[in-house]
Amino acid sequence: MARIARRRLLKLSGSGGLAAILATRQGPALAQERSVHWLRWADFVPASDALLKGKITQDCKKATGITLRLETVNANDLQSRITSAIQSGTGADIVMAIGNWPQLYADSLADSGDVVEEIGKAQGGYYDICKQVATAGGKWIGVPWAVGGGLMAYRKSWFAEVGHASFPATWDAFRGAGRKLKAKGRPIGQTAGHTFGDAPGWWYPFLWSWGGKEVEADGKTVVLNSKETVESIKFAVALWKEAFDEGGLAWDDTNNNRAFLSGTVSATNNGASIYIEAKRKPDTYRTEKGGPMWQDIQHAGIPKGVGGQYNLPGPFTDMLMGYSKNQAASKDFLRWIHSKSVFDEWFTSQQGYTCGATLDWEKHKVWQADPVLAPFHDLPRQGRLAGYAGPPNRRAAEVVSKYVIVDMYAKAIQGMPAEDAAKWAHGEVARVYA
Repeated sequence: MARIARRRLLKLSGSGGLAAILATRQGPALAQERSVHWLRWADFVPASDALLKGKITQDCKKATGITLRLETVNANDLQSRITSAIQSGTGADIVMAIGNWPQLYADSLADSGDVVEEIGKAQGGYYDICKQVATAGGKWIGVPWAVGGGLMAYRKSWFAEVGHASFPATWDAFRGAGRKLKAKGRPIGQTAGHTFGDAPGWWYPFLWSWGGKEVEADGKTVVLNSKETVESIKFAVALWKEAFDEGGLAWDDTNNNRAFLSGTVSATNNGASIYIEAKRKPDTYRTEKGGPMWQDIQHAGIPKGVGGQYNLPGPFTDMLMGYSKNQAASKDFLRWIHSKSVFDEWFTSQQGYTCGATLDWEKHKVWQADPVLAPFHDLPRQGRLAGYAGPPNRRAAEVVSKYVIVDMYAKAIQGMPAEDAAKWAHGEVARVYA
């Protein structure tokens, strides 16, 4: 124990303070170091993680006095970590959530309204989708961080070889192009597995594009088993067999990145990470003709169906956990990391992989840096959220976490009749919404 001056010792003895220190074996609270444990995914843009773990962690200590303990894990492991932490009452102070996950844990999250309102007021307000997933019962249950999402990354030259100077605009045209590409050993690559991003990011918009939906606008009436849904399943089965890499049933969010960069698939619905990685390592990722692959990559929305053309934006939210003993320090950290000057460094490092959660970031210079990444700028305004036509609430989040929509298509791809797959999925959704 450090020495205590005699006068201070007498003062503490008289006030009972010394007894408290001896009992707890700790100094006064003001002398204790503040630290915050932040749990996030391992970013698909490695430069962003390097920045957070290096310069930003160091700057945090200097600017706030807070020691940042940044932990990154595979995104597919985040939900199990969240569940375990809530059950045990211990774990990270702040946890990254993807999509409408905050709705699942609303009762276990601290009210972050004071922090959110400060940031929103300073940065032009939030996208509606960010507010929808980060509020429950009139309370902010998280601090919106950014918005991710997917577009079709595709090899321009390969599609041109089969008669498409631009990406196919309709499902029939896409199927025709995919059939020719697969015949050349260049199939479309997509997952139908249990993985957090690429699976729902493809199959939800696919369903909507055919006119299918989970529930009515009342958020109660389940309508998944419809003619539109069945037609979408039948088309998906044929499309998978004729145009897709059939190993995609077992893929996670990294498999399609590797397949594309190795030249074994011609297109995949993904974030901007494939292009960013190819551009970062031009000597590693080359075309079959020896040129840099990044120069042969373009992005487009998934094809349009009779129901329209959509994407599934992925809002990212910082959840302040209710069990955290570091509420004050965590809020101070969140104010700092979300401030314009600090967030700008991270946002720039993303190069267009994510959009900001507040509207001010729409005007950022990153969107003028590379026209190939510019299409990602509009994702927060052009998509729907899981649970459509109802709200993206806890029930909708549970359906996502159980992979019901993804499994509906996967079961049919593996042989279940389309009508039976739709009926099965409808029953699963109805149980969640009951």
